[in-house]
Formats: sequence, structure tokens, C-alpha cells
Amino acid sequence: MVRQSARKVAQAMAAAVESKTPVARAVGASGASVKTKAKIETTKTKVSKRKTTPSEPELNGEDVENISPAEDKKPAPKKRKTTKKTAEGTLLATRTAVASLKREMHIGAHVSSAGGVQNSIENATHIGANAFALFLKSQRKWTSPPLADEAKTQFHAMLKQHSYDARKHILPHGSYLVNLAQADEAKATQAYDNFLDDLQRCEALGITLYNFHPGSTGGATMKEACGRIAAQLNRAHKATETVVTLLENMCGSGNVVGSRFEELRDIIALVDDKARVGVCIDTCHAFAAGYDLRTPAAFTKTMAEFDSVVGMKYLRAFHLNDSKAPFGSHRDLHANIGTGCLGLRAFHSIMNHEPLQGLPMVLETPIDEKGPDGKTVENKQIWADEIKLLESLVGMDADSAEFKEKEKELNAKGASERQKIQEQVDKKAEKDAKKGTKGKAKGRKSKKDEESCDSCGESD
Repeated sequence: MVRQSARKVAQAMAAAVESKTPVARAVGASGASVKTKAKIETTKTKVSKRKTTPSEPELNGEDVENISPAEDKKPAPKKRKTTKKTAEGTLLATRTAVASLKREMHIGAHVSSAGGVQNSIENATHIGANAFALFLKSQRKWTSPPLADEAKTQFHAMLKQHSYDARKHILPHGSYLVNLAQADEAKATQAYDNFLDDLQRCEALGITLYNFHPGSTGGATMKEACGRIAAQLNRAHKATETVVTLLENMCGSGNVVGSRFEELRDIIALVDDKARVGVCIDTCHAFAAGYDLRTPAAFTKTMAEFDSVVGMKYLRAFHLNDSKAPFGSHRDLHANIGTGCLGLRAFHSIMNHEPLQGLPMVLETPIDEKGPDGKTVENKQIWADEIKLLESLVGMDADSAEFKEKEKELNAKGASERQKIQEQVDKKAEKDAKKGTKGKAKGRKSKKDEESCDSCGESD
């Protein structure tokens, strides 16, 4: 099989457009029924044999978020979709009152904003989310129409209706196309313009936090790449007023920037306004990059290292994902909570770590299942259940029979997938050994490594 280029993979990943079905009524944070025109996500998606799930696009077993950002203006062709309708008025879960938890944990998922950013709020309430991520515009192209006044008005109205704090618990995700480390002048301008447009949309919507991937060195030194990223951030900060840009840690593949805490530190050090920059930790990325979170001791050590290298004051958000791939593999394969190599204990540590209270915690876990007809169906109930699972861990005794039983159940559920990925990793290591190498080390360019990445669960 001929491997696709990173550009084509990014285009294919970005081509998926989520379908919606209208819902007449939804329940807000208070539990009261309200009429709404928002569209709830319930999508049945046709996928190719090479792609495991729309939530988690893959290339030869590798995800596609840590690829070097694409530099192409051409949008990929749209893929045909079918939809599975949900009964009118059906909610998959009601929102938990955060004040009722022993720790203030705001948990949600990356939901669709298809049809308008205002629809993301209804989609978040649909799964019982107290925080959520979204894309602010199409991910299939470099330029998009301006934010519609009606969408902005409805977004603000629904924020009030459903009691979400846009300053704290909404976390837009940046475009995969953007590479702020780009050295080419024309491409750097293209990336900056797209990035700035997102920040301006955030400010129009009253959103404070904005998460993005740092970028790729493109073969330059890491120092040069970090310098270019910081310069673009300084420029964007001067052109805006309030939005805080969050660097996401990455998994350590190819030339991608941000897999080491030191790289995040070096970028922040060059940012003029330190109040306008922060970090979002992705648990799967961290684990794949060699930061262990599996045991209380390992979690404490990693958090202490982050504090020492970067500083806890810069930690502003989390992406909660288990990992199908083993520790330090530099492969970014998201797994459902408790079913991967991280395991449920890692997420128990996060849910009970006091300094993390109040941060937006966003799931990007796989939500696809096979339907009765053999076709792939997006099941948002998975996110609704994972949110409740994570909330149940707050204050739970990790030595209790309840926790041990759930841990064992989820571990068994993901065993076959973990074994499959472990075999792939072992096979690659054996192949590298025969070549007389130690594998593709961090910072050494590899086409396969650069095409390795994850996804948020939404492409448009």
C-alpha cells in the first residue's frame, strides 16, 4: 500500500462533515425544558477500511493529529454521509451540578459545531457536559466566511440559557492546517491569518481559552521553531485583547514541536505577555511522549516535573484520553477511558488532584461502533457515559471494591486492542534493530512518524 502524504491525510481527515438532526427540546443546567432550534449530533458515517473511526482517523494504524501541518489551500472532497436520527427531545445524560462533586471538575468532550457555533452548546448539554471543545469554523480550508451575527447572538443567548462560562470552560481547538513554526514567508502568513481569525472569533463569542498544536520544525532546529512560534503568538496577542493561547503537548513524532515540557517552556519564555499563554495537557500525548501517569507515584512525579519545568500556573486545560499504544511509543492512538495502557487509575489521580479543580477537562475518545447493518455509527452515549464515569471517580476510594471492579472491567474490554498495537510496536522495534538503528528518535524526520496523530472527534 502506498502511504499518503501528510498533506493528503490532513485533507482526508478534514473532509468529514458531521450530519445533524433537529431536536425540539433540550434540558439546561437547571433541568428545565426549553425550546431550541439547535441540532444534536447523531451521525452514522461510512468509513473506508483504512480508517478505524471518524473520531480517530488512522494511517496504517497511526492517528493523524501529530502530522506536520498541511500547507495546501485545496479543500478535500466531501465524503458521503448518512445519519441516524435520535428520538425528539432525547438527552443522553443530564448535567451534574459541579457543586455537588467533592472537587470542582468540569468534564465534557469535543462536540460538533456543524451548522453554526451556537449548535455546539446544545450538543454539549446533550451529553451532560460541563465543559466542551469545538472548532470555530471549517477545518477543510484555509479561509472561511466571517462569523455570522445571528450565530454570535444565538451563541450568547444559549450560553446564558444553559449556564456555561465561556471564559473558563469552553476550549476551541485550532486548525490542524496551521503551523506557527512555518519558515516560508507566504505559508507563515497563511497560517498566521487563519490563527488570528480564530482568536478574533473567540473574542467575539466571549471565549477566553484557545487550544492549538504548536507546529512542526519543518527540518529546522527546535530552537528556531520555538522562536518562530513565540513570535507569531506575540504578533497575535498584540492584535487581540483577551484570549489566552494554550500550547498542547504532543506525542513526540517526527519534527512535531511540543512533546517535551522543555519545548513548551522555551516557547513561553519568548512570549511577551505571559498572561496570554498557557498549556493544555493531553494525557495520551504525554504518555506516548514518555511522561508516566499510570500510578499515583508516577502521576505525582510527572506533575512535579511539569511544575518545575513549565510551572503549574500555566496549566489551563486537559484533554482526557487513554492510550491504545504503550508507554513512550510516540504513537498517538486514543482509547476510551480505562481501556488503554494508561488505565483507570491514571484518571482517578487526575480527578482527585486538587490543583486541577476548575479546569476544562475535554474527552477526545473514540465514539464509533458497528451498527446492525455493519456500518459505522457514531455513538455519543459513549461520551455521556465517560463523563459520568469520570465524575464518579471524584472522591472515590481507589482501593474500594467498586473501583477495582470497574478498573478490571474496562481493562479487559481494551485488552485485544492493546495487544494488537503492542505487536505493531514490537514488530517495528524488531525491524529497526535489524537495520542497526534504535528506532526513529524524537526530532529525526520520518514520514511515517510525521503522519502519526490523533483527532478530536470532529472534522468540520
